[in-house]
Amino acid sequence: MDDARTGDAALLAAVARGDEAALAALYDRYARQCYAFALRILGSEQDAEEALQETFLRAWRGAREYDPARSPVLPWLLAITRNLCIDELRRRRRRQPAAALEDAPEPVAPDRTDLETQRTIDAAAVRAALAALPGEQRSAIELVYFHGLTSGEVGRLLGVPAPTVRSRLRLGLLRLGAILTPGEVRS
Repeated sequence: MDDARTGDAALLAAVARGDEAALAALYDRYARQCYAFALRILGSEQDAEEALQETFLRAWRGAREYDPARSPVLPWLLAITRNLCIDELRRRRRRQPAAALEDAPEPVAPDRTDLETQRTIDAAAVRAALAALPGEQRSAIELVYFHGLTSGEVGRLLGVPAPTVRSRLRLGLLRLGAILTPGEVRS
C-alpha cells in the first residue's frame, strides 16, 4: 500500500477512534472534490453544501466500517456523496409531481419507451459488473469515467503513477467485457 493510501487509512482509523482533528484533516484533504462532485449532480450550491456536510457526518459515524482493502478513501467518500445526491434527487422528484399537477390542466402519463426500459436494465447490469471488479480497478474506472478525472489526476489521488492507473483501467474494462456478454448490454 502506498504512502497516500496508508495516510488516508490512518486518518480514517483515527476518525473511527473519535479523533476530531483527523476528521478535520480528512475534510481539508477531500472536501473540495466532494463538493464539486455534489454540485455537478445537484446543480445547486446550497444542496451541494448540505451534501458535503452530510458526507463528512456519515464518514464520522461510519468510519469503523471503512475497509481500506475494498477502496481508497476518496472513492469511498465520493460514493457517500453520490448516494446522498441520489437521495436528494429522489426527494425533488417526489415534490415535483404535486406542483406539476397544480399547474397542468390535465394529468400527464409518464412516457416510458422500450429504449428507456432497456437502458435501465443495461445500467443495472453495468453496476452489477462493476461491483464484481477488484477495488483498484473499480476505483480507477469510476474516477475516470464517472467523475471525469484524467489518469494523471487519478494517479495523484491514489498515489500511483498514471501508467498504473491506465493499466488498472485496461484490466478493469477487459473484465467488464468478459462479465457483460455481447448480447447483455446494447449501445
